[in-house]
Amino acid sequence: MSETLPGDDADLIIRGGRIHTLDGTDSIAHTLAVRNGVIVAVDEAVAPLRARTTLELDGRTAIPGINDAHLHAAWLGARWPHLFFSDTSSAEQPSGRLVSSREERRTALLRAWGLLAERGITSYTEPGIGPGEDAGETGCFGTAMLDTYGELHHEGAQTSRVTLLRLFGTIDGESTLEDFERGIRTPAPTHDPRWLAIPGVKIFADGIPPMATAWVEEPYTDGSTGALLTRGGDDPLSAFQRMVELAASRGMQIAVHATGDRSIAEFLAVLERLSDAPRPAAPHYVVHGDLATPEQIARTGRVDAGFAVQPLIAAHTHSWAALQLGEARLATAWPLAAMLTSGTLTTVTSDSPIASPDWRLGLDASLGLLGDAGVADDARSRRRLLRSMTVDAARQDGASAWKGTLEIGKVADLTILDEDPLTPGRPFSSLEVERTMVDGRTVFTRE
Repeated sequence: MSETLPGDDADLIIRGGRIHTLDGTDSIAHTLAVRNGVIVAVDEAVAPLRARTTLELDGRTAIPGINDAHLHAAWLGARWPHLFFSDTSSAEQPSGRLVSSREERRTALLRAWGLLAERGITSYTEPGIGPGEDAGETGCFGTAMLDTYGELHHEGAQTSRVTLLRLFGTIDGESTLEDFERGIRTPAPTHDPRWLAIPGVKIFADGIPPMATAWVEEPYTDGSTGALLTRGGDDPLSAFQRMVELAASRGMQIAVHATGDRSIAEFLAVLERLSDAPRPAAPHYVVHGDLATPEQIARTGRVDAGFAVQPLIAAHTHSWAALQLGEARLATAWPLAAMLTSGTLTTVTSDSPIASPDWRLGLDASLGLLGDAGVADDARSRRRLLRSMTVDAARQDGASAWKGTLEIGKVADLTILDEDPLTPGRPFSSLEVERTMVDGRTVFTRE
């Protein structure tokens, strides 16, 4: 891709390739103009403009920047290259304290941002940072990491936009109503929301089906049903309900780790009762939703909530989950096709470093789930999957007005690929990320 420097009506003109805008009509553009990090003209309107820099796509394809709406960046940067689902043996897996000092926290985040830029990721959600993890094992999720995020943000060091949720319990563990009540009364730090937004809270409701710790209606093969992780009040359920009520009454976005159908049902029941609560700046959502039923998917849409799902983790844990669920029940797990066809807000995410942060692998796993449900691998299904990591992720962030598509008035966050990702039959993982741009600025280019 070549660049020229002739004029100054715009900072940048991008031309000479296919640009999937993913706007309301899924239009394809061939030229964009950018000024001050924002798209100011498309196609014919670009012709009279002179730009300081011109970027020639040379036949390549541009899409809106990828937004991984559930990714633990601090943990990823501290662990890299060791993922939980990888070739790393159990003996080689990092354990104990991963970061302790200010410099180690900064290094972890900067490393993660570099990894994400290489993969075309321009935005992500950091789902759970706060005082509940101040004494946590890894050092990746406590208040000090939240402070490091703010520090690097104010230095202008970010190459990824971040939506961050506060946590008043422990990662994948218990939380108490007392701690939650105390934490939620503490105001969240405020920053430029286009770079570091903190719209709400994360609550862990249950565990996961492969460990028989998701809270379910129908017992596992061993006869157990899992349980809630919340504590306090009269019982775990009343504590969970009160946590959701407290956050919702303050207009906060609520993301609930809920994999079992029983935990999902209880979350929805509270949201349905709170129809008069202030509308949050960003929609509430279920993280994972592995065992969501068709009825629950429809109810989620009716309360304007959504799902953040991880098809790559589903692929990694399929046989493991079968031991707990049985084959018949396993066939209804991870209902991605039903979520996408329902119109309910659904984002495909990685949950890295549990699985790879590479969105291409996640979308290949998504194609597998769709294929199992009888959905064809065609341009329409591929476009729908891309929207789950761009348009819909921006909606989950409450940021649809300014990111997620390549339209006039939206930020110039782009992922440039060597080929068209909508071409059926080609694995997403065979695509090369050629360039990543955030706010009109190149943060990665393949040499």
